[in-house]
Amino acid sequence: MSFDETVESVGKAMDLAGVGAIVLGTLVATAFFLSNVRQRTEFSAVYRDYRHGVGRAILLGLELLIAADIIRTVAVSPTFASVGVLAIIVLVRTFLSFTLELELEGRWPWQKGTQTAGEERGHR
Repeated sequence: MSFDETVESVGKAMDLAGVGAIVLGTLVATAFFLSNVRQRTEFSAVYRDYRHGVGRAILLGLELLIAADIIRTVAVSPTFASVGVLAIIVLVRTFLSFTLELELEGRWPWQKGTQTAGEERGHR
């Protein structure tokens, strides 16, 4: 197997891991959601926890998908056009990650001194 084929295989494996993280994380969050709906009376708290779990799964999946794009683009075909497309993809995914982080934690990632949304609700 050549270097290019190996890097392409690693990139595909990372893509699969990213999609798997999103799917598996969403399924786990859904299972916890359904279990907690039966046990708790306050639906809004259960729903917030569900959204938090799904958001974390999406964030992890996005990070893995970005890593896969970087591996394939930089190692296999580092042309100016492919690096430009990679830059756009990374910018879009980074924007999504930042907005999800804001949604989940109630603060931007660089604002470490403030209280998180989970702590405001009494969770740790």
